Amino acid sequence: MEENREWLAKWIWLDKDEASGTKQERAYLRRTFRIADSDLGKARLTIDVTADSRYRLYLNGVWVSSGPAKGDGWSHYYEKLDLTSYLIPGVNALTAFVVHYPVVSSGNNGENGPASVWRSDRGGFLLEGAVTGEHGSELETLHTDSRWKIKRDEAVSIGEEKLTLFVGGMETVDACLLPHGWRLPGFDDNSWPHPGQQQEPHDLLWGQLNRRHLTPRTIPPLRETERSPARLMRTHRGLDCAASPADGLFPLAIPAHAEGWLELDIGEMTAGYPELRLIGGATTTIKLLYSEAYEYVSAQAAPGSSRRTVRDDPSGKELLGNEDTYIAAGIGIEEQPEIYEPLAVRAGRFIRLSYATGNEPLTIAGLIWREVGYPLEAVAKAESSDPDWPRMWQISLNTLRRCMHDTYEDTPFYEQMQYIMDARSQALFTYQISADDRLPRKTIHDYHSSLLPSGMLQSRYPSVDPQVIPGFSLLWVLMVHDHYSYFGDLSLVKRYRPTIDAVLDWFGRRVENGLVGIIPEAYWSFVDWVEEWRTKAGSPPAKWQGPMTVYNLMYAAALTCAAELNEATGRRDTAKEYADRADEIRAAVRSRCFDEERGLYRDGPDVREFSQHAQIWAVLGGAATGQAAAKLMERTLSDRELPRASFSMSFFYFRALSIAGLYDRTLELWKPWKDQIGLHLTAWVEDPVTQRSDCHGWGALPLYEYTAETLGVQPAEPGFARIRIAPRLSGLTWASGRVATPKGTVDVSWTLSEDRMFRLSVHSPAGVPTLIMLPNGESRESDEGGKLEASCKLD
Repeated sequence: MEENREWLAKWIWLDKDEASGTKQERAYLRRTFRIADSDLGKARLTIDVTADSRYRLYLNGVWVSSGPAKGDGWSHYYEKLDLTSYLIPGVNALTAFVVHYPVVSSGNNGENGPASVWRSDRGGFLLEGAVTGEHGSELETLHTDSRWKIKRDEAVSIGEEKLTLFVGGMETVDACLLPHGWRLPGFDDNSWPHPGQQQEPHDLLWGQLNRRHLTPRTIPPLRETERSPARLMRTHRGLDCAASPADGLFPLAIPAHAEGWLELDIGEMTAGYPELRLIGGATTTIKLLYSEAYEYVSAQAAPGSSRRTVRDDPSGKELLGNEDTYIAAGIGIEEQPEIYEPLAVRAGRFIRLSYATGNEPLTIAGLIWREVGYPLEAVAKAESSDPDWPRMWQISLNTLRRCMHDTYEDTPFYEQMQYIMDARSQALFTYQISADDRLPRKTIHDYHSSLLPSGMLQSRYPSVDPQVIPGFSLLWVLMVHDHYSYFGDLSLVKRYRPTIDAVLDWFGRRVENGLVGIIPEAYWSFVDWVEEWRTKAGSPPAKWQGPMTVYNLMYAAALTCAAELNEATGRRDTAKEYADRADEIRAAVRSRCFDEERGLYRDGPDVREFSQHAQIWAVLGGAATGQAAAKLMERTLSDRELPRASFSMSFFYFRALSIAGLYDRTLELWKPWKDQIGLHLTAWVEDPVTQRSDCHGWGALPLYEYTAETLGVQPAEPGFARIRIAPRLSGLTWASGRVATPKGTVDVSWTLSEDRMFRLSVHSPAGVPTLIMLPNGESRESDEGGKLEASCKLD
């Protein structure tokens, strides 16, 4: 992840006098060069490129890259690109549009831009590359230096951020001030100045650290996929709303001095870049509003589901969201339309396009959506006797995809932030359906880099607005353990052992009378979005009265995982220490937090308050095992007075039921997901309590449950050195599918007949030992893998 090479290029940027320090600074950059006809077939162009804070790069008017990948002060990423295929004979133009976000300590002023994007105190663009010819001979260097041209953007202003957090304000663009055609080779840039600031990337002699520690990108480029809106929802123009935009809505001719609007359904919740194509219509004002759903806006409307109900039902509802504003220059013609595209990623399912023309008519030649996301290759699939499974799977897959970019994200619409609790689940979902660990490895490193001197990790990172949720640091330890379980990479474990030690030491220093005591008030002791805890920001009230049972049990679980990781990497004394500390915490929880009268664990030792969460973690933390765990979870399921686990905690609820041997009871827990199908959601809501977001990564739970539990494919040994297949019936009569592992895909199919005969067929990677656990407790094992079959009669 680290590098300190000597760069030939220099950071370039605007003059210091043009930098305000409090507002976004945007600039256009150009460098032209010539390729002789005789060199075209042999010439090669490779570059390394990055910016502070974000860039979009073009060669000869064609988009080729966006970046850099989100990093921090210790990992400022750059992209390595081969642009040979974009070269043309004659003059070529390498161009970039770059934005620098101001440095902030907190808050979400619209000018600040996305809080998840790191930035230093000065903007900059860095590109190192050359055109090489036959045998690697250098034809032309393109390093950023005084030969480049740069122009400050004067067309875009940024508004206050509304309705969202940490994403930044929206754009208002006066297109008459744009340098139209600036990406093309023939553009006249003679009036553009040369860069006002040129800085060396590093001072290698004295070891002084640069404000940007340059590191090659560790994940693949994001994928951009063009799609057209799926349907026209409504308009004041009397157009046929049954017609798809692809069936003839565009081009749409609008007369002069006209006002109107139309609303489009992209088809599903998505994230990307809208691209508006215009012909004529000088001074027309167009607004693009992005929204997740139609919702009631009456002051009497209650928040949550009653405010939105069926997401694509516009009756009596409005689209609420943030909007970009574009004032057309009127230069577009049929052969070359005027194009508007915002710099930052937008998210939503619906677009409201409103317009007000001036003295000239306008033709909207088209509106497309370039969906952007991590190039997730989902090879897994799952089917079953449950008719809701196809929609559950597809909605879950779309939810995960929309929350994967150059970090995992909680929600693409509201925050675009990477939180540990969300990311830990999302990484497991990713493993099960793709066996791709590149983004999870980056995520693990991101949080390692967020370590505070106290030993605590930041709960969301990268972020220029720091936040701490202590329990999330423990989930990061579990995330490292997950990676070891799936990939068996001991080098990764060794790399992060010191950070694990720091986290566990933070909690260890706060143990009094056997339990981790009161968490500092400056930190957010979030557990779950629960109706009863709504006014406490998702924290159990016990937090303010002493130790929290949940956090102590999470600490015990993290200690147990850390003990296994240390044992695997040869630190046996440390492993024993952590295992002993876990035993001590569990003993203290049993003696101080278990309520004999209720047969449940209290939320704290000194309060008679109870929740599903304390019982879930009693199982996961090892305080309740065997028959005691089964009885505890039976009480948890039957006691309707307990504050209930929401989507953020459902993954752990399912795990506790699985450990307790009650996985069949999860059938009743799927109702909140299935209810959303009837509401026509295309991604899962953040939680059933507030329903703030219609797309939240932790909701994609079916991807894990269907593959790891119903099909039953999990690692029996680290790195899938041995595969375990233990199908769970949970009310189904058949299930089949494919699961991704680092060793290859595993195909599973099982049926349960009316006479209770269970039949299983498996095809696992050849040469990989495979353990089959049948529902009646019997087991089968093969040292060679391959095609396996087994059956048993159930009572």
